Amino acid sequence: MTDAPASWFGRLKAGLSRSAGALSQGLAGVFGKAQVDAATLHDLEELLIASDLGVQASARIAAKLAEKRWGAHVPAGEARTALADAIAAVLQPVELPLDITTHQPFVVLVVGVNGTGKTTTIGKLATRYRAEGRSVSLVAGDTFRAAAIEQLKAWGTRAGVPVIAREAGSDASGLVFDALTQAKAAGTEVLLVDTAGRLQNKADLMAELAKIVRVLKKVDAGAPHAVLLVLDATTGQNARSQVAAFRDLVQVTGLIMAKLDGTARGGMLIALAEEFGLPIHFIGVGEKAEDLQPFNAQAFARALVGLDA
Repeated sequence: MTDAPASWFGRLKAGLSRSAGALSQGLAGVFGKAQVDAATLHDLEELLIASDLGVQASARIAAKLAEKRWGAHVPAGEARTALADAIAAVLQPVELPLDITTHQPFVVLVVGVNGTGKTTTIGKLATRYRAEGRSVSLVAGDTFRAAAIEQLKAWGTRAGVPVIAREAGSDASGLVFDALTQAKAAGTEVLLVDTAGRLQNKADLMAELAKIVRVLKKVDAGAPHAVLLVLDATTGQNARSQVAAFRDLVQVTGLIMAKLDGTARGGMLIALAEEFGLPIHFIGVGEKAEDLQPFNAQAFARALVGLDA
């Protein structure tokens, strides 16, 4: 498997322990039978669907495991290893790092419904890129919520990066236009833009996001260079409807899954990978900046089924 730092894998495994516990318990029941046959593999498929992997991915994974020559009473470790490999095969195509070196400033528009951890995720990304020695600016584009502006300013102070903000209620598109103009003049490498997330009023949100994209293109025809959707893993099946909605609202280029440590529904990531095929750039398993790391398909798959790195 691709190398993942041991400390990160430990946090990932701990974060996915609730998901892994439910899955492992079910696996023991499925593969502990005297004979592994078609009925057994049907039970496996049902287990995977119940674990939020989605119908399509569950069928594909069960079919992959059906190709193996199983004996009776399959050891739990063997079953988990085979399952992890099959899950990793589904996830591998969406394991794509976010390359922020193709443009300068590289403009990242971060979208998502309120409460998913969007602003916190931006702060973590800023911390990461500053640690790499890059110049970063943050834009408090969620101008509807004073709390979001203050939260982003706090992250900016923590990460040691400037935050471009105006008072609550200001025009977000005007702010973003000025922020990108300043970033170009200053030679900033990465510009991370927060946005509002009032999905319950799609028409207003769509209009606002479309306007932000339009004004960005007035400054840089290629911007935004990435549109990242932040999802809260604890929302389970709701994550699917959010991907579908934001894909229609704005051209989402990649996903970030936060709060995987707070749910037993980590399998949802596999369902999203199978259905939408969007790159998964980062996943998060905690509140600290280092708890957000690039997505690694093999590491995630092994942690999800309770295996060591």
